[in-house]
Amino acid sequence: MSTISEAVGKNLDLSLNEPLKELVYKAFRKTIILGEISAGQRINEKEFSEVMNISRTPIRYALQKLVEEDLVDHVPGVGIIVKGISINDAHEIYAIRKSLDVLATLTAMKEMTEEDFAELKALLEETDRLNEANEIDQVLQKFSDFNELIYEKSQMRRLKSIVMKLREYLIYFRDISIRSKERRDKALKEHWLIYHCMLNQEKEQLELLITEHLTYSQTFIIKEMEKHLNDTGK
Repeated sequence: MSTISEAVGKNLDLSLNEPLKELVYKAFRKTIILGEISAGQRINEKEFSEVMNISRTPIRYALQKLVEEDLVDHVPGVGIIVKGISINDAHEIYAIRKSLDVLATLTAMKEMTEEDFAELKALLEETDRLNEANEIDQVLQKFSDFNELIYEKSQMRRLKSIVMKLREYLIYFRDISIRSKERRDKALKEHWLIYHCMLNQEKEQLELLITEHLTYSQTFIIKEMEKHLNDTGK
């Protein structure tokens, strides 16, 4: 149980001005999605409460929300078992993301100023530099920054809030799909193409490019997840 406590504890920020039950839920959710608690592990509510010195009420609330989100199972006579992310989850999340990314990028393209495009270009140039230096973690962060900047420039606040709900899933998929140099190079090249399509206001080409970019990533992710399932014998 200590390993689960440690993993969740790293993602539990008690300094935030939110109800404890929400903070515990978000910490569990993030930890499970990022794979820091592996599928099949049992979460013991009582032990977790004692180790973390948190009352059982917010923990019970958090675990119930995770059951509703299908990230854990409540097994009678056993307790709460971590499910993690399934291949079906991956298909669903990529379908959602394709639609949202196309909408956000096409909207941002119309709204962006010369200064905005200069900011996006500078971000890509910095990503190029970091990629050549093989600064993997920083490159991955810049990929997230690229997507977040486009959502910000779309000026669609509700759309951005929906994507933030998917954030941990997207980070999990991103880290799997572009850890290799070959995948990072390809993803960066595609980001440059997206930038140029936006700059030139090429709507149809941009929509096609985003869809292909995410489909390629999805195919890679599914293969990796299937390989993991085969390796673990599940």
